[in-house]
Amino acid sequence: MSAGAPVPTGADALAEPGILVLDVGGNAVKFKLSSGEERRKFPSGPGLTPERMVEKVLEESGDWRFDRVSIGCPGPISGDRIALEPVNLGPGWCAFDFAAAFGRPVRLVNDAAMQALGSYEGGKMLFLGLGTGLGAALVIEGAVLSLEVAHLPYKAGRTFEDYAGRRGLERMGKRRWRKAVRDIVERLRAALVADHVVLGGGNAGLLEEMPEGCRRGHNRNAFLGGVRLWEGGVRVL
Repeated sequence: MSAGAPVPTGADALAEPGILVLDVGGNAVKFKLSSGEERRKFPSGPGLTPERMVEKVLEESGDWRFDRVSIGCPGPISGDRIALEPVNLGPGWCAFDFAAAFGRPVRLVNDAAMQALGSYEGGKMLFLGLGTGLGAALVIEGAVLSLEVAHLPYKAGRTFEDYAGRRGLERMGKRRWRKAVRDIVERLRAALVADHVVLGGGNAGLLEEMPEGCRRGHNRNAFLGGVRLWEGGVRVL
């Protein structure tokens, strides 16, 4: 997939507004302008409301020019609205109007889907984010679909997330966690008939080697995914 027209740099970046891309997580809100390399962030957590998030972003990006906003948030998204309150953030996210708050057009997508879109290089790609939980998305020729597989039953009365997420890592230790991740990747890849798998998230670096058919993703790909959301051929399903 093309990343679109080259983003302006230097003096051109000052003359032309860019896309502001936000990656909202349970520990931090990270944001970047499409026309530059600098990334900024501030802590999030259970006390972060959407009002405070927008206020803080606008305060800390006051020297940036942008005319569109892309936001990756945890949890299911429906019609540019958050369908369920994120468990690791403050209240009020479902009913919040981000476009009105920013005063600009906004595209809102699941955070795993945004990173998946930025990681896409062709074919039918499954993205799995190994972090606090287990994020998942499927990308096929510019169409990205967020998957809610984390809470499907796996074994011993526990879910995929109970094994592949942070709780599983803490409960089992690295060796058994790595074995569980390999098994989960193989099962989901087979079930979704994916050509290949990208493993992202903060804990992907704990894998000593990539399972067969997998490659390592990078958190920075979320910012590229946020830019790609505005391309004409991209569809969020």
